[in-house]
Amino acid sequence: MHGADATQGHYNAADALLSPNLVDDRARRVAYIDDFGRYTYAELNTRVDRFANALRARGTAAGERVLLCLDDCIDLPVCFLGALRAGAVPVPLNTLLPPKDYAYIVADSEARRVVVSAPLMPAWHDAVASSRLDVLVSDPNDSTSSLAAVLRDAQTSTTTAPPRRDDVAFWLYTSGTTGNPKGVIHRHGDLEFTARTYGREVLRIERSDVVYSAAKLFFAYGLGNSLSFPLSVGATTILTAARPTPPIVNALLVCHSPTVFCGVPTLYAMLLAAGEPPPRGRLRVCISAGEALPETILERWRSATGLDILDGIGTTELAHIFISNTAGDVQPGTSGRCVPGYDARIVGDDGTAVGVDVIGDLEVRGDSAAVGYWKLPDASAATFRDGWVRTGDKYRRRADGCFVYCGRRDDLLKVGGIYVSPMEVENALLSHPAVVETAVVGAQDADRLIKPKAFVVARETPSPQLADALIAHVRERLADYKRPRWVQFVEALPKTATGKVQRYKLR
Repeated sequence: MHGADATQGHYNAADALLSPNLVDDRARRVAYIDDFGRYTYAELNTRVDRFANALRARGTAAGERVLLCLDDCIDLPVCFLGALRAGAVPVPLNTLLPPKDYAYIVADSEARRVVVSAPLMPAWHDAVASSRLDVLVSDPNDSTSSLAAVLRDAQTSTTTAPPRRDDVAFWLYTSGTTGNPKGVIHRHGDLEFTARTYGREVLRIERSDVVYSAAKLFFAYGLGNSLSFPLSVGATTILTAARPTPPIVNALLVCHSPTVFCGVPTLYAMLLAAGEPPPRGRLRVCISAGEALPETILERWRSATGLDILDGIGTTELAHIFISNTAGDVQPGTSGRCVPGYDARIVGDDGTAVGVDVIGDLEVRGDSAAVGYWKLPDASAATFRDGWVRTGDKYRRRADGCFVYCGRRDDLLKVGGIYVSPMEVENALLSHPAVVETAVVGAQDADRLIKPKAFVVARETPSPQLADALIAHVRERLADYKRPRWVQFVEALPKTATGKVQRYKLR
């Protein structure tokens, strides 16, 4: 028996996403295509039921965390939705973490169960050895794997756990770049809210769409792109375990002809630098998040494909994008305007709102805001305040209402007493034909004063002459105090798994 009990206020996100797709001919539509096969909505629902029953048979209690360290394949949505249906709390994990982080998360979450993709098991050796974890191994290509066996033996029908919309549904762990990963607690209603706001209002997603997200499902960005958005309308989603390199992405664009493509700025730059323009096929919309999209990449993508990129900003704490450019209203160099359903403001150090074009801290509110961080009351109080979520990003708001990214709180430079956005300097550098990628951070000069320093991946052989030319190029476009005082050439910039540049490593 599936569905929400409206008389009791019961609401389970798994049923809200799946049940509408099981009526009439919708059940025969393809929900997912992965590296191993194609799966209809009816087949997806049966697998979800089986996993929910398997969890119950193994003694999983309501509210118990179930860790999911899975490559992008059918098993991830099956286990995520199955855990929700059973009343457990799925916790998708970054598949690129070091073993020590997995051991930390096991202890921090107090989880007793984990589902791990077979290729990732070596990284789990320490966590498994130091705990009493119930481990299921996923291998869609091996019918003898423990997850496959459990699903095969489980019953095919189940009852749905009856939580309410505001009850805890799933967790997502932050990247932990400034300390240990933090468990971000989300509710059942958060998935529907982001699907209704960004999914419908910005993506305008429909049943006929085919979605491919290069950002993986374990990110908040990928979870919306590849699970809640397409399932909310009965669309089809492409999944692959492979890293999103230009050859892999282009092959998927050719093979599956997606209509919606979800990437990050670094990937768009890599696709453009690969030589041949990316195949447009049936693409109708491209989106970007993770970090701000440089204006030059947008212009080059337009020239190569004839398509805009809808750049936006989201956070794990708010489950997806809350400020975005939209079709017909793309403002290059900005994150766009508030997605319907969200409010945003920029505040100064004293917590009061600042004026137009003044750099300050971005705060956002909307119904997808997390409950807080697991077992971190001080961090929760600092981030979630009076209904507002403090994002940690520095922004300014233009007179037309568009928001302009100025860097993370720790990235912003103060040169000669004046704030300098590293993004502004980076965009100026990227407009030079010799620059492939760049990141700007603060460095001390001989007088121990902070000045901009640029790290550059160049298309041509690095030289002192090229460094001087790049500095002169920025000086022609920006105020003199914003020019980089030093240019250091590197083969690659350090990045997170989402493609964000790790400026703290450069600092």
